[in-house]
Amino acid sequence: MHLSSILLTSVAIAVDVVLAQCPDYTTYSTTKHEPLSKGMYQLSYQRPIAACRKFNLTEVEATIQDMKTVVKDPDLFRLFENAFPNTLDTTVTWKGFASNNSEEELTFVTTGDIVAMWLRDSANQMRSYKSLLMANESSESLASLFRGVINLQARYILKNPYCNAFQAPTESGLPPESNGYAETDQVTPPFDPDFVFECKYELDSISAFLQLSWDYYDMTLDAAFFGKFQWASAVRTILNMTQGLLVGTYAADGSVNTSPYTFQRESTAATETLANKGIGNPVRAGTGLVRSAFRPSDDATIYQLFIPANMQFSSYLGRCAEIMKTVDADVAQKMSLFSTSVRKGIDTYGKVMHAEFGQIYAYEIDGFGSSNLMDDANVPSLLSAPILDFLNASDETYQNTRKFVLSTWNPYYMHGPVINGTGGPHAGPGRAWPMSIITALLTSDDDSEIVEGLQTLVSSTDGLGLIHESINTFNQSDWTRQWFSWANGLFGEMLLDLKDRKPELLATRFQ
Repeated sequence: MHLSSILLTSVAIAVDVVLAQCPDYTTYSTTKHEPLSKGMYQLSYQRPIAACRKFNLTEVEATIQDMKTVVKDPDLFRLFENAFPNTLDTTVTWKGFASNNSEEELTFVTTGDIVAMWLRDSANQMRSYKSLLMANESSESLASLFRGVINLQARYILKNPYCNAFQAPTESGLPPESNGYAETDQVTPPFDPDFVFECKYELDSISAFLQLSWDYYDMTLDAAFFGKFQWASAVRTILNMTQGLLVGTYAADGSVNTSPYTFQRESTAATETLANKGIGNPVRAGTGLVRSAFRPSDDATIYQLFIPANMQFSSYLGRCAEIMKTVDADVAQKMSLFSTSVRKGIDTYGKVMHAEFGQIYAYEIDGFGSSNLMDDANVPSLLSAPILDFLNASDETYQNTRKFVLSTWNPYYMHGPVINGTGGPHAGPGRAWPMSIITALLTSDDDSEIVEGLQTLVSSTDGLGLIHESINTFNQSDWTRQWFSWANGLFGEMLLDLKDRKPELLATRFQ
């Protein structure tokens, strides 16, 4: 054997030994690790050692070091230091190429404690790094990660466009994960559990694919990429699918239309299944809005004309039409027209008068006149409309809606001595989601609100230094999901946004 081969073999064995010694992050993230931060909350250091990190980017490491000179509170910096690289450190589970095309990059990104790839989560996990993205052909670059996620999501959508979460690609060699919750699912159209992890149809999931596509193009202007593989076909599939979901429950003659999607699950939770034998509550046609069976929380909608997801869909369908012009001008025109039609539907049917706040956006409507007035912490939400690029935060109806959402008029606004913020039925009453506070700060220009929100986030991690899914508003040690990578990335994105908008606030030390 040549010396070079011996050395390569030795290195591979050494790497395998190190990886075998890497702790399970599901457990690792539940305990404190030194060095603790030197602030009043003494937050744990939660990054894996360098050899155990899934993917390394020099620009991310440089950003962390740069933020150390900007963020003066040691606890706030520790939270950023742990949270911002969490997707790269722990969830880029496999990266490679398609078996039938050696140039088609694929990136499998898990949510954290669940070894499956959600369209929504993975798109938002990548968005955390958008500000660092630039054109780069290297397979070791951030751009390559984005391209790999886009290509893999396109594959998923082409085969199962109604599904929201997927198994690792066969090229990875990773076995399919079992989803015990889905064992009783009866879904139309059917799916292969070796390919799909869960098949809850959410308009926001396919909108997230469009959002991710725009994020990549917006920063790289790499239009050529979108004509190479399956992106255009996936967008055409999305168009066909969503146009089919404009149909109401009843035909003009009173007969019941066949629903293109049905879902039933045996569960004691009403949010885990759909009424009326899986078609959901009745929806009236003619609004121009696209139905969504589930919310971004993976909870069932009450009224399927879900406004936040329609905002997201309209926003990024219209933007992606610019990309499609370079591939198929006719489809691009259809995308633009559809985007405009959905926006008109939101403006016409998605606004209601509230006795306390005036005109606000409804969370869900059915087209018959019923509306659900609430907001949920998961993005897309009504609170997140500006960061969905749907409207400007100064919009009067949005500002009215924001006041409603961040008040006790919102039935899922949770408050207490530990944390105040929006929650949702997914974790239940009494549990605020840090994600909602992060979204509030991303959409705020109020210095006092921002500083108060930052202090809440830093003080409510139970000393662990990571962003949890939800927290008991009266007990910071009672939380859900120790490893929720999307929420961690969103926190990092928010702090980088503040660095650009209000760097003076990051010079605050909490007392």
